[in-house]
Amino acid sequence: MPLRPDRSPARERDAVHHPVFARRYARLSAVAETRFGMGPLRDRLLAGLSGRVIEIGAGNGLNFAHYPGTVAEVVAIEPERLLRQLAVEAALRTQTPVDVVPGVAEALPVKSEGFDAAVVSLVLCSVRDVPRALAELRRVLRPGGEVRFLEHGRGGGRLMTLTQRALDRTVWPSLAGGCHVARDPLAALREAGFTLGPCRRTLLPEKGPRLPTSYCVLGTAWRDGEPR
Repeated sequence: MPLRPDRSPARERDAVHHPVFARRYARLSAVAETRFGMGPLRDRLLAGLSGRVIEIGAGNGLNFAHYPGTVAEVVAIEPERLLRQLAVEAALRTQTPVDVVPGVAEALPVKSEGFDAAVVSLVLCSVRDVPRALAELRRVLRPGGEVRFLEHGRGGGRLMTLTQRALDRTVWPSLAGGCHVARDPLAALREAGFTLGPCRRTLLPEKGPRLPTSYCVLGTAWRDGEPR
């Protein structure tokens, strides 16, 4: 399995550094796999993928176990050091070849047009420059390549939307590792030149109180509008 170790020395400044949030996220995401239904959503997100895949913002690597056997290789980009270390450990436990690489979505450390598909999973909420990150996705995908996405963002009624915007302007990004709850991932993908395919809106968790982070969309988009 071609794993790339994290060679960045501790004295170097990470592009993304949220150690407190990273520890909290690692715990909560493990609980969400079963309690909030994230495991089945990951299965639907990744079903049918094949070839060479780049995953942006892999976090602690919970997607890795859900990749189908038709995927030849996953290059997983994760900028946060603690989460990247956990992703390397997750990669060692899966049968799919996974190469965990440091990097940021706005400047992917890979060659152009080298991937059949890209995966973004609860990532676009926290990248610093969404248009630039999506332009990078277009660059690294082959013509006709697809993007699989599971993202949360703007949703609910007027009161919820106002609440989301207020959170984004105040405390939420600093508390949640740069996360924003009022972004519109579908509009961002469309504006970046991707052709949207089937999309499904869902709530996370499906039952219980509606939170500012509950409004999710699962779907597929293509570069150049032509599936390969």
